[in-house]
Amino acid sequence: MSVRGAWQLKKLVVSYCNWGGSSRGIRAFMESQLPDFIEKNPQLEVVTELNRGYHPLLKGFYKNKNERVVCVKNMTPEDVLQCATRLRNSQGRKVLKLKTRHVTKHPSVQGTWTTDLKITN
Repeated sequence: MSVRGAWQLKKLVVSYCNWGGSSRGIRAFMESQLPDFIEKNPQLEVVTELNRGYHPLLKGFYKNKNERVVCVKNMTPEDVLQCATRLRNSQGRKVLKLKTRHVTKHPSVQGTWTTDLKITN
């Protein structure tokens, strides 16, 4: 995702094992779809890193100094591409838990409306 025309994801690290079965999908992704992904995203620095004996990961480093790590073990190459695209499209902000189900600038004094209300005339 871009903010004011600048992509927020700076670096994508593809970590995999060349022996383990859980890395089968990411190895196929690196052979077939990663070159096209790099070609379509020239603003992105893509690094592959070999970690023998560990499950495969995608690590995204953002301009706001945040980092997101996604485990892609036992995923198909299409699922790995979808995870890489989601990392590229996100802004790298931390996920905030909402205190209420709805967010409004002017909360109702009477409370929220529900379908269980019984209106009597």
